[in-house]
Amino acid sequence: MKQRLFGTDGLRGQGNIFPMTPEIALRLGLAAGQYFRNGSGRHRVVIGKDTRLSGYVFETALTSGLCANGMDVFLVGPMPTPAISFLTRNMRADLGVVISASHNPFMDNGIKFFNHDGFKLADEVEDEISKLVLAEDPQWKYPEPERIGRAHRIEDARGRYIVYLKNSFSPRLTLDGVKIVLDCANGAAYGVAPYVFEELGAKVIKVGMKPDGLNINEKCGSLYPEVISNIVQDENADIGIALDGDADRLIVCDENGRILDGDQIMALCAQELMEEGRLPKNMLVATVMSNMALELFMKSRGGSLLRTKVGDRYVVEAMRREGAVLGGEQSGHLIFMEHSTTGDGLLAALQLLRIMREKERPLSELAGLLEPFPQVLSNVHVERKVPFEQAPEVQAAVSKVEKALAGKGRVLLRYSGTEAVCRVMVEGPDADVVECYTADIVEACEKYLR
Repeated sequence: MKQRLFGTDGLRGQGNIFPMTPEIALRLGLAAGQYFRNGSGRHRVVIGKDTRLSGYVFETALTSGLCANGMDVFLVGPMPTPAISFLTRNMRADLGVVISASHNPFMDNGIKFFNHDGFKLADEVEDEISKLVLAEDPQWKYPEPERIGRAHRIEDARGRYIVYLKNSFSPRLTLDGVKIVLDCANGAAYGVAPYVFEELGAKVIKVGMKPDGLNINEKCGSLYPEVISNIVQDENADIGIALDGDADRLIVCDENGRILDGDQIMALCAQELMEEGRLPKNMLVATVMSNMALELFMKSRGGSLLRTKVGDRYVVEAMRREGAVLGGEQSGHLIFMEHSTTGDGLLAALQLLRIMREKERPLSELAGLLEPFPQVLSNVHVERKVPFEQAPEVQAAVSKVEKALAGKGRVLLRYSGTEAVCRVMVEGPDADVVECYTADIVEACEKYLR
């Protein structure tokens, strides 16, 4: 067994294959219960999931472990990841748990935690829990029989989250007359998202609303934004909104079908906050994956872009440290710290719609702020994650490309924290040249990292 279970966004893998097995989930429930149970009072944990078939397995195993180690469990069923963050805070729970593999296909699943403040756990806390889970003979400190936890179902969890989201939208505004194409990726938001927009007055054309346990993220959602783009144009809609399987990320398209990624959405929102004097230090926080154009955009307006490691948890950590209120990832994780403690696709969509309504302008006119540099991202499947410094041939390929770019582009090489892949990203002024540079580095990775 590897000694660290958690990646950049919790535990993740294919169902019934280590580490995503019922035994590990049971141990994880026992370990988390033991770690977070402190004092003599009752302890509460909120568990939500997306729509994957294996969610039933892990929900039951986690509940058993948590109850056995003295935690009262509140089950909310399929709900977006940010909803669990909100409910954990709102219910004054000790812990929140999400069973989801986000944008991955149905055969994968994952488990991630939020602390009582709604923030993802720090690495050191995850490491302590990992030690308990992976111990050959864990000494579980079971509570007395009368202190065993109970499990409950919360029937009105969706309504609570819907009200919370609507409260993040200006009470002076409505969405009357706005036509939205909404793709829920057959995922966790299908029972929540349409109601949020409809109750604010919008007409919603729904896509990806029939989960069957096997079709989450299948040719729909934020990984397939061309779906909403085509429908927006066919229906003459005002905006297309695409979520991923657990609804913590957002990709949109304007009324002409032009697709906007997280960087472009952040540019629009950052400018609005700067104009309103509500962006502390005029600082935006993003990861190393964000396009160079976003950095230049912020500098041109007297602001700055602070980069972090990949993962919205690292963006949030930097935002808390710097007092920033806006951050996110190119992939569509967007954090509005005034409203939430984690990426929330629905909340981000509402902030974008607020700007459109206040400005009384279509998204196409508002979003032309950022023209991204050509950027190519390729994945190389690897059997093991060899440190790059131990692969001189790969380093040589990277150095050659960096020298050719001469400071007018970027190369980024990193291993995924959730998948067995090496990610190769090259950015530069010429799309064809960037494609060639990427192919050269990918070839070196395929030869020397497998």
